Amino acid sequence: MRRATTLLLALIAGGCGPADPCTGYQFKRLERFSRPYAGDWVVAHGDSLTFPDSPQMSDRFRLAAVALDTATIVVGRDCALRGRIVFRAPRAETLAVTWYGQPEQAIVNGWPADLGPFAGLSLAWWGSDSLRGSVLFDSRLGVQVRPGVTAQFVAGRLSSAP
Repeated sequence: MRRATTLLLALIAGGCGPADPCTGYQFKRLERFSRPYAGDWVVAHGDSLTFPDSPQMSDRFRLAAVALDTATIVVGRDCALRGRIVFRAPRAETLAVTWYGQPEQAIVNGWPADLGPFAGLSLAWWGSDSLRGSVLFDSRLGVQVRPGVTAQFVAGRLSSAP
């Protein structure tokens, strides 16, 4: 009897474990808000990134493309989507990132700390077929950026037509 009770309690405890964050209402909402941003985006124009107080960081990056996939990944207790950001400078490099959509923007996270004080990108619609993006700074790294210091870019959707 005691063994059966222990087994029953183990089964109940196992069934009460943490739910998959990539299911349920919250994920369906994230998926719905993210879907319009998914795809391959080519940067058509980008501002240079200028730090008046730190010239060694200025004009350090040139973003070439942003790819926002709909494949999911669990990050801690949250669900995010996979993506990639492609740089031309300081070296040709593709970084794996995570992202998620909100009603007014998409947020791209995952820049390695060794690249600088950047948290990621904020993307918002610019017209009917383009995105306008801004570089986000990571305040956790002790960076204090003057208001207005940013780098923006405009990206168009990469057409699948030949």
